[in-house]
Amino acid sequence: MSELNLPILDLSQLDEGRDAAASFRAALRAATHDVGFFYLTGTGVTAELSERLHRTARAFFELPEADKLAIENIHSPQFRGYTRVGGERTQGQVDWREQIDIGPERGVVDEPDAPDFARLTGPNLWPDAQPELREVVTEWQDHLSGVARKLLRAWAVALGAPESYFDEHFGDPATLLKIVRYPGSREPEPQQGVGAHKDSGVLTLLWVEPGKGGLQVEREGTWVDAPPIDGAFVVNIGEMLEYATGGYLTATNHRVVSPRFPADRISIPFFFNPALDARLPVIDLPAELAAEARGVTQDPANPIHALYGENALKSRLRAHPDVAERWHADLLAARA
Repeated sequence: MSELNLPILDLSQLDEGRDAAASFRAALRAATHDVGFFYLTGTGVTAELSERLHRTARAFFELPEADKLAIENIHSPQFRGYTRVGGERTQGQVDWREQIDIGPERGVVDEPDAPDFARLTGPNLWPDAQPELREVVTEWQDHLSGVARKLLRAWAVALGAPESYFDEHFGDPATLLKIVRYPGSREPEPQQGVGAHKDSGVLTLLWVEPGKGGLQVEREGTWVDAPPIDGAFVVNIGEMLEYATGGYLTATNHRVVSPRFPADRISIPFFFNPALDARLPVIDLPAELAAEARGVTQDPANPIHALYGENALKSRLRAHPDVAERWHADLLAARA
């Protein structure tokens, strides 16, 4: 593998016979054991669908400010909707991007004895000025959910577990789609589009606007570029898969550097995670793999929880302090 690049895997190999499928699973296991990132082709996502989502994303960010702020996430206890530039934080530092967050469309949980993370369940905020956004997002989420499940079944077999291992523990997945725009920076030094972090869930499928770089992955203490490849997603695992494999698979720090003005960049990550109330069990790895497990990363400032809802709530509270202070001041006080 090139120092400045990531492995390229072709998902369609899983449908090309036993040997091709075994080769894909071996490559998948190696990529996520070594670096936690790879490019994925062969997903069946058409260029037409990608282009339609891209056009719709551009159109959303070109809406008048009042239309975007009508669905600002400060109105959502579930942290859904629009975040203005500078409205999100990573490691306490401001991220220079605007975005809309979209999760599963659900009713609010109002049982008094519900766990804290149940507050993340609820409706999305959709722009009245752009009804087509909901249609294309739904199609995108449905397709990528299928890709994610196919990947998880391949991981299960590659790790010595039954193919259905992850299916049995996911239930109703807590997906999250972010449609992000990184405005260009005039500053002479690279600026933080998104600060260094590991994803808190299981699996991320990232679509990046063709020809627009900025994503960087940490490799042995050095930041290396991960430029987009036409027709490919950038895939990375989150802390939950590291936890489930005792550190055999690794969640990796990554960040985004702002583009240079006047350029900007559209980026659309899709996070596929278990149900909020799902506890992802540790896989009983074969002896030869268990011997190479490095243990789960221990960071007192960023504890990894087995229960996904606790991981998700931790991430939301610290990323959007204004929403947290408005709707969840009691949770902040309890965690102080």
